[in-house]
Parts: sequence; structure tokens; C-alpha cells
Amino acid sequence: MPRAHQQGGEPSHRVLRVAELIRHTVSDLLTRAAINDPELEGRVITIPDVRMSPDLKLATVYVLPLGGKDVAGVVAALERHKKFVRAEIARNVNLKFAPEVRFKADQSFEASAKINALFEKPEVKRDLDGKKDEAE
Repeated sequence: MPRAHQQGGEPSHRVLRVAELIRHTVSDLLTRAAINDPELEGRVITIPDVRMSPDLKLATVYVLPLGGKDVAGVVAALERHKKFVRAEIARNVNLKFAPEVRFKADQSFEASAKINALFEKPEVKRDLDGKKDEAE
């Protein structure tokens, strides 16, 4: 394992590739409605990211239902079925060990909305416009 990764550097290509395979597998399960739970029925759920531990034994799957409503209910429903999801990952992704799966709500859309709101504030726009005049 690269020393940079052990000290908090960027994940390796293998870790990123496995994360993407797991993201596709979980997305496929949700698309096919293979997880039978009333909380998930008829819902469109996005899997924007999967993060793997460096040893590939833990997969954190970030989920966001369309519209961002009832995220906690969706996460709870997926947590109830994580053994099934782990078994499907083991069947579809060729790994020595199937990773433990955790589900978390994706916060990246909220964070980007907050940043966009900051850019729309009049005092920030004024400061940004002032920087353009200085650069010219």
C-alpha cells in the first residue's frame, strides 16, 4: 500500500475502482426494486458516492432520495437490508472478502446549496466585483 494513502492521502486506483463497482451494484439493486421494503417502494434513490476503507473491508454508501425528502427513513430501510446488499455485492463484485456496508445520507448537495447561497449575498457579490476591477 502506498505510504501516502496510509497517512491520509488519495485513495488508490483499486480502491476507487472497487467503490465504483459497488456503487453500480447498489444502484442496480435499487433500480430493479430488488430490495423489498415499503419505505423504498416507488422512490427514486441516487447513490452519488461510495467510499471504501483502504483495506476494502468497509464500504460507506451515500444515498439521497429524489427531492431530498425523508432521507432518514430511506437510510434506515437500507440499513435493515444491508445483509442482502452485502450478499449481492459479494455475488457481483469479485473480491476476496465482501465488505461490510454502511449507509449514510449524502450531504454534498446541501453543502453546495449553502455555498451558492453565499455567492448570491450582496456583500459577497460586491467583493467579487471589486476583485475583477483590481485584476483589470
